[in-house]
Amino acid sequence: MMRIIDLSRTIEPDMPCYPGTPQPVFKQLSSIEHDGYAEQLLTISSHTGTHVDLPSHILPEGNSLDALGLDRFTGKGFAIDLRASAGGIITLGDIQGYKAHIEECDFLLLYSGWSQYWGTPDYYSGYAVLSSDAARWLTGFHLKGIGVDMISVDSPDSADFAIHSLLLRSGMVIIENLADLSSLLHSPFIFFCFPLKIVQAEAAPLRAVAFVD
Repeated sequence: MMRIIDLSRTIEPDMPCYPGTPQPVFKQLSSIEHDGYAEQLLTISSHTGTHVDLPSHILPEGNSLDALGLDRFTGKGFAIDLRASAGGIITLGDIQGYKAHIEECDFLLLYSGWSQYWGTPDYYSGYAVLSSDAARWLTGFHLKGIGVDMISVDSPDSADFAIHSLLLRSGMVIIENLADLSSLLHSPFIFFCFPLKIVQAEAAPLRAVAFVD
């Protein structure tokens, strides 16, 4: 039986956001009691919650969402267990053994286990990031994107966002703030990460879902 697994974070006030990014603001515009219908005004950053980073997020010449078709946001997925690298660096040696699987997938999801810290101060630092060598090696595949259960693919003290640049320059997209990926480790799955259709978006919140056979 096909299982549908939600990998997305709920957008809500006071949720974790990248340092410096404002939290969502919800304002009630009308109510059923007073107006006969309910409506809210939502103010959110394009990088709120589970979201996709597009090339134009970092690269002046990079494509925005307008240039990418829906097919760029779905495909075969593969998840790698990298919990042993938590708090450190994901080296080329940590991922090279999965070469055959990576060649067959469209989206590589890096399971660090860091999602367990969602909602706590620990979520913002100490997470594992790809080394430059590992990121560069991954750009040699035909991946549509890389997803992580962390707030960023770069360390919190990064000034040049080198890993973002490497991955986005290769044409990949980056999905950040994925929820618990543990249920994807031992099963083939199809990954969907359709972003909100926002004009000239450099990033957009999305609903990330895995269909597991």
